[in-house]
Amino acid sequence: MTVFAAIVLFVAAVFNVVTWPRFFQRVAKDSRAHDAAGKPTTFYTVHLVLLLIAFAIALAAVVAGVLLLL
Repeated sequence: MTVFAAIVLFVAAVFNVVTWPRFFQRVAKDSRAHDAAGKPTTFYTVHLVLLLIAFAIALAAVVAGVLLLL
């Protein structure tokens, strides 16, 4: 059961690391991401924070997975 839990955590981490950057690329290209002066908007900032949270969760999942296997 411990190995299964570790695998689930690793899969979740890979999902976050693979999915979120591609999604964020689309967000960055969206017309709502920057104002007329080219400055980032709240739309961009919120999605950047979500990306950073997803990476933090991925890191925590990898650490937890490794600790489960030790």
